Amino acid sequence: MKFSMMTYTLMRQGEFTPADCVRVAAELKMEGIDWVSTYGEDPALLRKMSEDAGLTIAAHTFFMRVKEEGETLLSVAERSLDNACILGAPLVMIPTAPLAGITSREENHKVWCERLADVMPLAKKRNLTVTVENFPGALSPFVTADDFYKAKELFPDLRLTFDNGNAATGEDHVASLKRCIKDVVHVHLKDWTRSESAVEGMRQMLDGAWYAPALIGEGIVDSVATCRVLKESGYDGFINIEYEGSGHRADEGVKKVLEFLRAAL
Repeated sequence: MKFSMMTYTLMRQGEFTPADCVRVAAELKMEGIDWVSTYGEDPALLRKMSEDAGLTIAAHTFFMRVKEEGETLLSVAERSLDNACILGAPLVMIPTAPLAGITSREENHKVWCERLADVMPLAKKRNLTVTVENFPGALSPFVTADDFYKAKELFPDLRLTFDNGNAATGEDHVASLKRCIKDVVHVHLKDWTRSESAVEGMRQMLDGAWYAPALIGEGIVDSVATCRVLKESGYDGFINIEYEGSGHRADEGVKKVLEFLRAAL
Protein backbone atom coordinates (compact mmCIF):
# COMPACT_ATOMS: atom_id res chain seq x y z
CA MET A 1 0.00 0.00 0.00
CA LYS A 2 1.31 3.43 -0.99
CA PHE A 3 -0.06 6.13 1.32
CA SER A 4 -0.11 9.79 0.37
CA MET A 5 -0.52 12.98 2.35
CA MET A 6 -3.77 14.73 1.52
CA THR A 7 -2.75 18.32 2.19
CA TYR A 8 -6.38 19.28 2.87
CA THR A 9 -6.33 17.10 6.00
CA LEU A 10 -3.68 19.32 7.61
CA MET A 11 -4.36 22.67 5.97
CA ARG A 12 -8.06 22.77 6.88
CA GLN A 13 -7.20 22.99 10.59
CA GLY A 14 -5.50 26.35 10.03
CA GLU A 15 -2.29 25.76 11.97
CA PHE A 16 -0.23 24.04 9.29
CA THR A 17 1.69 25.26 6.24
CA PRO A 18 2.50 23.54 2.95
CA ALA A 19 6.00 22.92 4.33
CA ASP A 20 4.42 21.18 7.33
CA CYS A 21 2.47 18.87 4.99
CA VAL A 22 5.72 17.79 3.34
CA ARG A 23 7.55 17.43 6.64
CA VAL A 24 4.82 15.33 8.29
CA ALA A 25 4.47 13.08 5.23
CA ALA A 26 8.23 12.44 5.22
CA GLU A 27 8.36 11.84 8.96
CA LEU A 28 5.54 9.29 8.70
CA LYS A 29 7.26 7.56 5.77
CA MET A 30 4.41 8.23 3.39
CA GLU A 31 5.22 7.69 -0.26
CA GLY A 32 3.26 10.48 -1.95
CA ILE A 33 1.45 13.78 -1.61
CA ASP A 34 -1.79 15.09 -3.11
CA TRP A 35 -1.70 18.87 -3.40
CA VAL A 36 -5.28 19.99 -2.81
CA SER A 37 -4.94 23.43 -4.42
CA THR A 38 -1.60 25.26 -4.28
CA TYR A 39 -2.43 27.60 -1.37
CA GLY A 40 -1.16 30.57 -3.35
CA GLU A 41 2.30 29.04 -3.64
CA ASP A 42 4.35 28.55 -6.81
CA PRO A 43 3.60 24.97 -7.92
CA ALA A 44 7.24 24.59 -9.00
CA LEU A 45 8.28 25.27 -5.40
CA LEU A 46 5.75 22.76 -4.05
CA ARG A 47 7.10 20.17 -6.46
CA LYS A 48 10.70 20.80 -5.40
CA MET A 49 9.78 20.64 -1.71
CA SER A 50 7.97 17.36 -2.26
CA GLU A 51 10.65 15.73 -4.37
CA ASP A 52 13.44 16.88 -2.06
CA ALA A 53 11.61 15.04 0.73
CA GLY A 54 11.34 11.87 -1.38
CA LEU A 55 7.62 12.25 -2.03
CA THR A 56 5.94 11.45 -5.33
CA ILE A 57 3.26 13.88 -6.49
CA ALA A 58 0.26 11.56 -6.44
CA ALA A 59 -2.38 14.02 -7.67
CA HIS A 60 -3.49 17.61 -7.87
CA THR A 61 -6.98 18.37 -6.59
CA PHE A 62 -8.56 21.64 -7.64
CA PHE A 63 -11.92 23.33 -7.25
CA MET A 64 -13.85 24.78 -10.18
CA ARG A 65 -14.84 28.01 -8.42
CA VAL A 66 -14.67 31.57 -9.68
CA LYS A 67 -13.17 33.78 -6.97
CA GLU A 68 -11.71 36.78 -8.78
CA GLU A 69 -13.17 39.34 -11.14
CA GLY A 70 -12.54 38.44 -14.76
CA GLU A 71 -12.21 34.73 -14.08
CA THR A 72 -14.37 32.09 -15.71
CA LEU A 73 -14.78 28.43 -14.84
CA LEU A 74 -12.81 27.63 -17.98
CA SER A 75 -9.91 29.93 -17.06
CA VAL A 76 -9.84 28.44 -13.54
CA ALA A 77 -9.68 24.95 -15.04
CA GLU A 78 -6.92 25.87 -17.49
CA ARG A 79 -4.78 27.48 -14.79
CA SER A 80 -5.30 24.50 -12.50
CA LEU A 81 -4.42 22.01 -15.24
CA ASP A 82 -1.26 23.99 -15.96
CA ASN A 83 -0.43 23.88 -12.24
CA ALA A 84 -0.86 20.10 -12.31
CA CYS A 85 1.67 19.89 -15.13
CA ILE A 86 4.15 22.06 -13.24
CA LEU A 87 3.64 19.92 -10.12
CA GLY A 88 4.27 16.80 -12.19
CA ALA A 89 0.94 15.26 -11.16
CA PRO A 90 -0.27 12.43 -13.40
CA LEU A 91 -3.92 13.07 -12.57
CA VAL A 92 -6.29 15.73 -11.36
CA MET A 93 -9.34 15.39 -9.17
CA ILE A 94 -12.28 17.80 -9.33
CA PRO A 95 -14.62 17.78 -6.31
CA THR A 96 -18.18 17.83 -7.67
CA ALA A 97 -20.05 19.50 -4.82
CA PRO A 98 -23.80 20.14 -5.21
CA LEU A 99 -24.31 23.53 -6.82
CA ALA A 100 -26.13 26.47 -5.28
CA GLY A 101 -29.69 26.89 -6.47
CA ILE A 102 -29.99 23.37 -7.89
CA THR A 103 -32.42 21.18 -6.00
CA SER A 104 -32.08 17.78 -7.67
CA ARG A 105 -29.26 15.27 -8.04
CA GLU A 106 -30.17 14.78 -11.68
CA GLU A 107 -29.72 18.46 -12.52
CA ASN A 108 -26.47 18.63 -10.53
CA HIS A 109 -25.20 15.63 -12.52
CA LYS A 110 -26.19 17.26 -15.82
CA VAL A 111 -24.46 20.57 -15.01
CA TRP A 112 -21.30 18.88 -13.76
CA CYS A 113 -21.14 16.78 -16.92
CA GLU A 114 -21.39 20.01 -18.93
CA ARG A 115 -18.37 21.29 -16.98
CA LEU A 116 -16.48 18.05 -17.55
CA ALA A 117 -17.17 18.36 -21.27
CA ASP A 118 -15.09 21.56 -21.21
CA VAL A 119 -12.31 20.16 -19.02
CA MET A 120 -11.73 16.74 -20.60
CA PRO A 121 -10.20 17.96 -23.91
CA LEU A 122 -8.03 20.51 -22.08
CA ALA A 123 -6.66 17.76 -19.84
CA LYS A 124 -6.10 15.41 -22.76
CA LYS A 125 -3.92 18.02 -24.49
CA ARG A 126 -1.80 18.12 -21.34
CA ASN A 127 -1.67 14.33 -20.98
CA LEU A 128 -3.53 14.49 -17.66
CA THR A 129 -6.08 11.99 -16.37
CA VAL A 130 -9.28 13.59 -15.04
CA THR A 131 -11.00 12.02 -12.06
CA VAL A 132 -14.08 12.68 -9.98
CA GLU A 133 -14.70 11.26 -6.53
CA ASN A 134 -17.68 9.89 -4.68
CA PHE A 135 -18.83 13.20 -3.15
CA PRO A 136 -21.18 13.17 -0.14
CA GLY A 137 -24.54 14.86 0.19
CA ALA A 138 -28.22 14.29 -0.42
CA LEU A 139 -28.00 16.32 -3.66
CA SER A 140 -24.49 15.28 -4.69
CA PRO A 141 -24.24 14.17 -8.34
CA PHE A 142 -21.49 11.56 -7.77
CA VAL A 143 -22.08 9.28 -4.79
CA THR A 144 -22.68 5.82 -6.22
CA ALA A 145 -21.08 3.64 -8.86
CA ASP A 146 -24.13 4.24 -11.06
CA ASP A 147 -23.50 7.99 -10.88
CA PHE A 148 -19.91 7.54 -12.07
CA TYR A 149 -20.77 5.17 -14.91
CA LYS A 150 -23.54 7.44 -16.15
CA ALA A 151 -20.87 10.11 -16.68
CA LYS A 152 -18.34 7.65 -18.07
CA GLU A 153 -20.74 6.84 -20.89
CA LEU A 154 -20.24 10.45 -22.01
CA PHE A 155 -16.51 10.60 -21.22
CA PRO A 156 -14.75 7.26 -21.76
CA ASP A 157 -11.45 8.69 -20.46
CA LEU A 158 -12.96 9.72 -17.12
CA ARG A 159 -11.57 7.84 -14.11
CA LEU A 160 -12.54 7.54 -10.46
CA THR A 161 -10.89 8.69 -7.27
CA PHE A 162 -12.63 6.18 -5.01
CA ASP A 163 -13.60 7.64 -1.63
CA ASN A 164 -14.73 4.80 0.61
CA GLY A 165 -16.31 7.05 3.24
CA ASN A 166 -18.30 9.04 0.73
CA ALA A 167 -19.40 5.90 -1.12
CA ALA A 168 -20.63 4.52 2.21
CA THR A 169 -23.17 7.35 2.47
CA GLY A 170 -25.03 5.97 -0.55
CA GLU A 171 -24.30 2.26 -0.89
CA ASP A 172 -22.13 -0.57 0.39
CA HIS A 173 -18.65 0.87 -0.07
CA VAL A 174 -16.84 -2.46 -0.49
CA ALA A 175 -19.28 -3.67 -3.15
CA SER A 176 -19.02 -0.28 -4.86
CA LEU A 177 -15.23 -0.52 -4.96
CA LYS A 178 -15.34 -4.02 -6.43
CA ARG A 179 -17.65 -2.80 -9.16
CA CYS A 180 -15.52 0.25 -10.02
CA ILE A 181 -12.02 -1.12 -9.42
CA LYS A 182 -11.00 -1.21 -13.08
CA ASP A 183 -11.54 2.56 -13.29
CA VAL A 184 -10.00 3.53 -9.93
CA VAL A 185 -6.72 5.44 -10.26
CA HIS A 186 -6.61 7.15 -6.86
CA VAL A 187 -8.16 6.47 -3.45
CA HIS A 188 -9.34 8.47 -0.43
CA LEU A 189 -9.90 6.76 2.91
CA LYS A 190 -12.31 8.51 5.28
CA ASP A 191 -14.59 7.63 8.19
CA TRP A 192 -17.81 8.79 9.83
CA THR A 193 -20.03 8.40 12.82
CA ARG A 194 -23.64 7.73 11.74
CA SER A 195 -27.11 8.30 13.14
CA GLU A 196 -30.49 7.21 11.79
CA SER A 197 -32.05 10.42 13.11
CA ALA A 198 -31.11 14.09 12.96
CA VAL A 199 -28.34 15.18 15.32
CA GLU A 200 -26.98 18.71 15.62
CA GLY A 201 -23.68 19.03 13.79
CA MET A 202 -24.31 16.04 11.51
CA ARG A 203 -25.18 16.12 7.78
CA GLN A 204 -27.93 14.16 6.10
CA MET A 205 -26.61 12.10 3.20
CA LEU A 206 -28.04 10.25 0.21
CA ASP A 207 -29.10 7.20 2.24
CA GLY A 208 -31.18 9.40 4.55
CA ALA A 209 -28.93 8.88 7.59
CA TRP A 210 -26.90 11.59 9.35
CA TYR A 211 -23.10 11.67 9.37
CA ALA A 212 -20.22 13.47 11.09
CA PRO A 213 -16.47 13.10 10.41
CA ALA A 214 -14.49 10.52 12.37
CA LEU A 215 -10.87 9.44 12.31
CA ILE A 216 -10.29 6.36 10.16
CA GLY A 217 -10.73 3.31 12.36
CA GLU A 218 -12.97 5.11 14.87
CA GLY A 219 -16.15 5.20 12.78
CA ILE A 220 -18.41 2.94 10.74
CA VAL A 221 -16.39 2.60 7.51
CA ASP A 222 -14.26 -0.51 7.03
CA SER A 223 -11.03 0.89 5.59
CA VAL A 224 -9.14 -2.34 6.25
CA ALA A 225 -11.59 -4.20 3.99
CA THR A 226 -11.17 -1.43 1.41
CA CYS A 227 -7.39 -1.84 1.44
CA ARG A 228 -7.67 -5.61 1.15
CA VAL A 229 -9.85 -5.32 -1.96
CA LEU A 230 -7.32 -2.87 -3.43
CA LYS A 231 -4.45 -5.23 -2.67
CA GLU A 232 -6.23 -8.28 -4.07
CA SER A 233 -7.10 -6.39 -7.25
CA GLY A 234 -3.48 -5.42 -7.86
CA TYR A 235 -4.12 -1.71 -7.37
CA ASP A 236 -0.77 0.07 -7.34
CA GLY A 237 -1.86 3.70 -7.00
CA PHE A 238 -1.81 6.00 -4.01
CA ILE A 239 -4.14 6.10 -1.01
CA ASN A 240 -4.92 9.43 0.68
CA ILE A 241 -5.55 9.63 4.41
CA GLU A 242 -8.43 12.08 4.79
CA TYR A 243 -9.73 13.53 8.03
CA GLU A 244 -12.32 16.31 8.30
CA GLY A 245 -12.89 16.28 12.05
CA SER A 246 -11.49 18.37 14.87
CA GLY A 247 -11.25 15.82 17.67
CA HIS A 248 -7.64 15.08 16.77
CA ARG A 249 -4.81 17.37 15.76
CA ALA A 250 -4.42 16.49 12.07
CA ASP A 251 -0.78 15.36 12.08
CA GLU A 252 -1.36 13.19 15.14
CA GLY A 253 -4.51 11.79 13.58
CA VAL A 254 -2.73 10.83 10.36
CA LYS A 255 0.01 9.13 12.40
CA LYS A 256 -2.57 7.15 14.36
CA VAL A 257 -4.36 6.07 11.16
CA LEU A 258 -1.15 4.91 9.52
CA GLU A 259 -0.20 2.89 12.59
CA PHE A 260 -3.67 1.31 12.61
CA LEU A 261 -3.69 0.45 8.89
CA ARG A 262 -0.09 -0.77 8.73
CA ALA A 263 -0.69 -3.07 11.70
CA ALA A 264 -3.98 -4.38 10.28
CA LEU A 265 -2.52 -5.00 6.83
